[in-house]
Amino acid sequence: MTLSTTGLQMRSLIKASGQLELRLVDEPIPTPAAHEVVVRVEATPINPSDIGLLFGAADIGTRVRSGSATHPVVTMQVPERLMKSMQGRVGQSLPVGNEGAGTVVAAGAHPAAQALLGKTVAMLGGGMYAQYRCLDAAHCIALAHDATAADGASSFVNPLTALGMVETMRREGHKALVHTAAASNLGQMLNRICQKDGIALVNIVRKPEQVALLKGIGARHVCDTSQPTFMADLTQALVETGATIAFDATGGGALAGQILSCMEAALNQTATVYSRYGSTTHKQVYIYGGLDVRPTEFSRNFGFAWGLGGWLLTPFLQSIGEADAQKLRQRVSAELKTTFASTYSQHISLAQALDPDVIAAYGQRATGTKYLITPHIVTA
Repeated sequence: MTLSTTGLQMRSLIKASGQLELRLVDEPIPTPAAHEVVVRVEATPINPSDIGLLFGAADIGTRVRSGSATHPVVTMQVPERLMKSMQGRVGQSLPVGNEGAGTVVAAGAHPAAQALLGKTVAMLGGGMYAQYRCLDAAHCIALAHDATAADGASSFVNPLTALGMVETMRREGHKALVHTAAASNLGQMLNRICQKDGIALVNIVRKPEQVALLKGIGARHVCDTSQPTFMADLTQALVETGATIAFDATGGGALAGQILSCMEAALNQTATVYSRYGSTTHKQVYIYGGLDVRPTEFSRNFGFAWGLGGWLLTPFLQSIGEADAQKLRQRVSAELKTTFASTYSQHISLAQALDPDVIAAYGQRATGTKYLITPHIVTA
């Protein structure tokens, strides 16, 4: 294969004026260093974490497209009140895309890099919304011979996040867990892990059709926030499972506090001794997303043995050490087409990813609308 000298790459820039600019640019393809490989990116997903970098705090309702068909430019406005939170990236043209997969088309002299030449690999390292990506061979995983780039495109963020939640549960001494926004690709993956590993899981969703979706894949405990019986349903599910740790993708609003309240209520149903300070069993909610941008609100009716904190994948992997992190990656590789399979509602090109109508669709981050970018297809 003759390697191109340049390839398209998507970049996100916030200007001092408060204008966000997204554009496709032609970037030279570097010659790989000894430990590096050049990958022809063939599939890369749009994850919520990618959307956070892609749009920042910009209002997607203000989007305007210009440029050409092959090199589009989209501008949006960041509300003035939110510019303070964006100061750290003002003036920086940032590449976007956490993970992806494709074919290794060039490799450095080191044996580890040479061993990947010609293989389809999954990779993590940023800048994946591009036609070519040069990175350290250590950041790539060779896929099985029957796995496509689309199969391996989401091998890192969702699988390792789901496994990380289960591993955190175990390391902190809990026996079951709660997950919100549970009908997502990540939520369905977490259900498959818990079913395979015999772990009780309480799923929280916001629509009846999402209840049906999860029940259809074998989920036992599914609670719908849109129902008037939600709090009672959640408390009963917590009584039955004993779950005392939760991972909340919404972040804002009252949900985190409601989970803590229901955990306390569930523990009180089986308590044999009264305490004015509440249950002595520690209850923990980790916020790992921001689907709800409102402030996090809760009423302290759950005693004193509780915690509310943040959880992110990269710090978690660093905290457990490379050996244990590698064990998680090996499991993903072994179960890529079963436990860790991802589905996509749309396959789009790089240019289509900057179409205002397409942005409106994936920008909602709604369940069932996970998009896959195929950078070498002009129109998907």
